[in-house]
Amino acid sequence: MKNCAKASDILILHFVFIFCIEVPAQQKDSGANQFSIDLEFRPRIEYRYNYIQPPNDTISPYLFATQRNRVSLQYSHQNRWFIKGELQEIHEWDKNHLASKISSINFYQLYFEYISKRLKFRIGRQGVLLDNGRIFSDAPWAQQSRAHEGIRITEYASKHSQDLFVLFTRNYGELFEPTYSPVSSHRYKYLLVHQLKSKLEYGFSFNTINYLEIFENTISSPPNTTLRATSGGRIEFQNKSLYATLNAYYQYGQNAQGKHINAYYIQPEIKFLISKSTIRLGAEIISGSRFQQPSSQSGSFDIRYGVAWKFMGNMNLFTRFPDDVKDRGLTNPYCFVLMPITKQFGIRSDFHLFYLQNSLQSFNGSISDKFLGFENDLSLRFNPTKRIELNYGFSYFLPESKMSSLPKIIDTNKIAVWTYFMVSYSINVVDFKSSK
Repeated sequence: MKNCAKASDILILHFVFIFCIEVPAQQKDSGANQFSIDLEFRPRIEYRYNYIQPPNDTISPYLFATQRNRVSLQYSHQNRWFIKGELQEIHEWDKNHLASKISSINFYQLYFEYISKRLKFRIGRQGVLLDNGRIFSDAPWAQQSRAHEGIRITEYASKHSQDLFVLFTRNYGELFEPTYSPVSSHRYKYLLVHQLKSKLEYGFSFNTINYLEIFENTISSPPNTTLRATSGGRIEFQNKSLYATLNAYYQYGQNAQGKHINAYYIQPEIKFLISKSTIRLGAEIISGSRFQQPSSQSGSFDIRYGVAWKFMGNMNLFTRFPDDVKDRGLTNPYCFVLMPITKQFGIRSDFHLFYLQNSLQSFNGSISDKFLGFENDLSLRFNPTKRIELNYGFSYFLPESKMSSLPKIIDTNKIAVWTYFMVSYSINVVDFKSSK
């Protein structure tokens, strides 16, 4: 616990030091007042066979439909301050043979923002998308999306920008299903985040993210506070024909169960063009605990606030770490092929191999193989107009027998299938501007 406290002290001092800058003078009044209202309707139908995933933890095959209805209101005053509220209602259709059910009525975002020449100050509920979305994402695919509550301070300069977040959770009630809440899945008591982005010369740039989670440990008696810290970042190189990046993070401190953490995450990737198609080759390496690791320690890296499907497959077989891999870690080599056919129509095909980083102990005492299976995702996107987007996806997973040890595949002798069709329709109903 002392080492954890020292780590948190160092991280907090890092936050304070970076943001000890002189606040620049405020801008003179400029621009106009603007008020707008936007509506979005996003129905989606999904079919799953031979694997289980929320919201249907025990049923397969399963056909269900959801719809997100969102109203977005925005008001800006002379480019100085800004108010935004996004109220959303999420519907489930034909769940448990009911015609329809309201699963959530909630604000996805509701915040006030003040803008000066180099600083932006935001307070309230807000989506958090940092870097490529792997560590922090607003989860645009999920019908409920993901948000946090607290304060965000952004500072801009010519070649760099940085963000500081002070976030918290509270009791959100149980009126609606927590599955469709943008905030209720968070388990931290407080969350401190710092991001620094900088452009270098010769096509290089880098991004660092450091964050500290403060949990209430309910296992210990009496309950106490545990601290978990994550530090790392991503470096990029890009020229006309080649893009390469390396993403790496180290996680330390204690988790919510009081275990001491020594974990890491690594993601190398290269991207290049062939004709009009984009090819991305990479891998994700998420550390896990060894079979004989002491019970007071954990080697599992927990990606709690990022998006998984962009890197680990559309079927979301491995999203909840360390539970989905029984604390053993995961290695995911991948290849993505993106083919724009026209400006309105595009095709994408993703290929994944999944390996446990550390072996599971089988029932007869022997050490099992690490290979779990192969997944292929085919996605089609069509934009007939600016307001309408149509998406169709078909995915399948070829499981190995070792998947029977994980709580995902029902029958490893059969192919697991997921398919969906989604329509997104957005419209601006009010767009009013007035002079200063």
